[in-house]
Amino acid sequence: MSSHFKDYAVVVTGAGIGIGYKICQSFAEAEAHVALVDIDGDVAKNSAQKLNDLVGAERVTPYGVDVANPDAMREMVSDFAAKYGRLDVMIANAGITNYGDFLTYSPQVFDRVVAVNLRGTFFTAQAAANEMVSRKTENGCIVLMSSVTGVQGHKNLAAYGMTKAGIKHLASVLAIELGQYPITVNAICPGAILTERTLLDDPNFVANWEAVTPNGRVGTVEDIANTALFLSQPASRHINGQAIIIDGGWTKQSTIPEAAPDLPEESTKLR
Repeated sequence: MSSHFKDYAVVVTGAGIGIGYKICQSFAEAEAHVALVDIDGDVAKNSAQKLNDLVGAERVTPYGVDVANPDAMREMVSDFAAKYGRLDVMIANAGITNYGDFLTYSPQVFDRVVAVNLRGTFFTAQAAANEMVSRKTENGCIVLMSSVTGVQGHKNLAAYGMTKAGIKHLASVLAIELGQYPITVNAICPGAILTERTLLDDPNFVANWEAVTPNGRVGTVEDIANTALFLSQPASRHINGQAIIIDGGWTKQSTIPEAAPDLPEESTKLR
């Protein structure tokens, strides 16, 4: 796939670990220049160095930025685009999952989830779109990270699911507003994906979710990265305003594993 992305400038947020890290790896292996953005600057630096060592070239640039800060994100996107003279792809992956009972959910936690997931995604997309428009990018691509919880209701994820539903709708609206430039905007809706965090939440994550997924397996970070690259290639430029569910068919029945924790310890924390 390297012929599609050679010398592209790609920004991936929330990329220190998990899905975002794998997306960065996939673009770097495809010979793109990648901005690896994470709220923790040290994590960003370490992850970028690992990827540069892996691909044998300095293709990944780390940035420590909180996406909930629109000014900082705008400066970061501008800096990266100026470095390579272009911006082709934005993967707005950053987000926080936070479980909590609706009746006791606090305004403090709600505000942080909305700030990172909704406001962060909105203004990350805005910063990327403005850069692409000003540079007259051909086949600009913005991919937003939604979730199956923005499609189906999920217990104890009212605030999180609300933000992910909003992100899914944002892709629809931005497709209309930005298509003329031309920039495509699509959303990915992952289901149960095996990551460092989901394994911390549930040590039996794989067995629990394999049992209720029609495909008979849990989702992987590769599944999401492959979809992000598919949407970003020029051959996909007529796919616009869509929300692609990557869940092995789970939303066709939406069964929750009996042994899955209702309030997993890690994702009930505020970060």
